[in-house]
This record gives sequence, structure tokens and C-alpha cells, in this order.
Amino acid sequence: MTTFDTGQKIAPRASFFNDPVIRGIIYQIVVATLLIGFILWIIGNTAANLAAQNKTTGFDFLWRTAGFDISFSLLPWTRASYYWEAFLVGLLNTLLVAVIGIFFATILGFTIGIARLSSNFIISSLATIYVELIRNIPLLLQLFFWYFAVLKAMPAVRDAIQLPFDTFISQRGIMVPKPLPDEQFVFVWIGLALAIVTVIALRYWAKKRLEATGKRFPVFLTSIVILLGLTSLVYVISGASVSFELPVLERFNFRGGLQLPPEFVALAFGLTIYTASFIAETVRAGILAVNKGQTEAAQSLGLKENDRLRLVIVPQAMRVIVPPLTSQYLNLTKNSSLGAAIGYPELVNVFAGTSLNQTGRAIECIAITMAVYLIFSLLTSAIMNWYNGRVRLVER
Repeated sequence: MTTFDTGQKIAPRASFFNDPVIRGIIYQIVVATLLIGFILWIIGNTAANLAAQNKTTGFDFLWRTAGFDISFSLLPWTRASYYWEAFLVGLLNTLLVAVIGIFFATILGFTIGIARLSSNFIISSLATIYVELIRNIPLLLQLFFWYFAVLKAMPAVRDAIQLPFDTFISQRGIMVPKPLPDEQFVFVWIGLALAIVTVIALRYWAKKRLEATGKRFPVFLTSIVILLGLTSLVYVISGASVSFELPVLERFNFRGGLQLPPEFVALAFGLTIYTASFIAETVRAGILAVNKGQTEAAQSLGLKENDRLRLVIVPQAMRVIVPPLTSQYLNLTKNSSLGAAIGYPELVNVFAGTSLNQTGRAIECIAITMAVYLIFSLLTSAIMNWYNGRVRLVER
């Protein structure tokens, strides 16, 4: 048997502890052990301190009577309600202001971001002043401004400012007509849901048609016709009706209607204005990240400026816009906790504030509050990551 020497030298095998893979595994085990030990030490130390102070732990307090008032609630609330109901009230109030803030901040932010790139000097200058002014003033100061300097400076109830559609503004907030739908109105909501599904399917079909034939379909106008037409048809067929309870000014206060307290208005307005300035910069950066050749190619095809933005520039810019936009949505949701500074009964104010002080269950209240914000963040990130994946699929 003949052997051949290839001239290649086999590197000597590293010792067990000098192997980078083995060494990396050992480091991870050591760090994980130290971390688990630190957590167990904190738990044991906390339990010992609580036992020394004769303090009990557990979540049984959630089924005790709260015994305090909440100024604004989407759920029925009395002093006889339980602490778990106080948690739900704070949770819903936080969700309400977060959803409203995200919706309007997105619209305003995209508008301001595109305006900053306008060829009109006045429009771009005003947009620049807005962004540089708003984002460099702390949010808490802005909330104080809208609450104390604007809303609390409004006239008293007797001298409330009357706006169109029976709307009034005073120191106690904004009074608007309260809708009172009947039992049949549930079919209208079902019809609206079906209309939305139809519009989504129509947009998908129109996009495939455009890619296949190059022919555009009037999706926007058709969507409006479907939404209004189908909803109106169901409204008529079902015999549903909706009436409005109008606010009536009496001697000392309004009777009837729907009251939007100044704390809610100031927080929603402040979060919208503040977050929109950061979204505007995100949108501007995303549009500038698109190669100028794309704009020139769209111009060569004879597309108008609005069509260039809607069909060419913005769809490509969304790949850059979505990740930082997710962070702004998360920041807005977490910044809603600043509502406690102006008395808005959101989660931190109601549950991690009043409930904690009355029950003394600091660990439980803080843990539940932290878990809620963690879930909010994870859900928002999951939704935006899914949308980001859809945007990338569209671009390919």
C-alpha cells in the first residue's frame, strides 16, 4: 500500500479549556448561574424584609372594595367597586389615550414629514419650526402648558364657549353630544366590518391587477362607496336608529351629553403633538433614503407629484420608516403614564398610585403594571414587525 504526503500540516488540537466554543459555553453557564443567584437573593431578601414588617403578600387584595372615586371611567365605577375593577379602568383609560394618540400622531407626523420636503419655502419652514420647537421641549412641560395654560384658562361653565354641533368648551373640559344607538345598531357594526373586509380584498385585487396589466383601479373612491353604501344599506334594512343626547347648560353644570375631561384632552393632545414631531423626522429620513433615481424614473413615466409619492417613493421608504416608527408608538404608550402629573386616571395613577397606597401591596401592584406595559410593547412590536414583513414582501 502506497501513501502520499500532501505536504499539509494538521494544526494541533486546542486543549479543552482553550477551545473557544467550550470556553464560550462555560462563560454563559457562569453568567446564567450568577444571574439566577442574584434573582434568588433579591426574592429571599424581599421576603425576609416583608416578614420583618409583618406585611403579607399575594393578590387577594384585588377582590377587596376600593373605596375611592375615579374622575373618568369607560366602565361603571363606584366606591363599592373592587381593586381589579380599578385595574381595568386604568388599563382601558391608558389604551384609549394610546390608541387615539397613535392614530392622530401618525397622520400629523406623516403630513409634517412630507411638508418638510416641500419645494414651497413657507410650508417647509413652518414644518421645520414645528419639529425643532416641539421635540426639544420636554413632554411634561407641554402637558402642563396644555392643561394649565390652555384648558384651565378657559371660561367657567356658565360662560362656556359654544362651538358648532352643540359642542361646548369650558374649564371642565369639552362637552359633546352623546350618541345613543338602539339594540338594532349592532347589525350596522357587522355591516361596517364586512365593508372593511371587502375593501381590503378590493385593494389586494387592484394591486395584483396593476402588477399584471399596468392598469390602475380607483381603489380610494370605490372604497368610500363600499364603506358608505354597505353601511347605509344595513342601517336602512335593519331599521336601526341612533339618537343624540345634547348637553344642556344648567345653573352650575351641564346636563346630558358626553364630557371629555380636561385631563384626557390635554394628555391626548400633548402626546399627539409631541410624538408627531418625531414621526415627522422619521418620515423625512425614510423618504430621503430612497434613491433619487426612483423619483426621476417616476417623472419620466409622467406620474404627478402625488402619484410619485403614493406609488413609488413612500412604499419604498416604509422599509426605513417602520422600525423607528415602532419605537415612537412604544414611547407614546409609555409616555401616557405622565398623565398622572395632570390627574388623568390612567394605569399608573389609578393602580400603581392610589391602589398601591391604600393596600400597601407595592410588589404586586408594580409587578402587574410592569407586566401590562411589557405586553403592550410586545404586542405593538409584533404587529409592526408583521407589517414590516408585508412591506418587504411588497417591495420584492
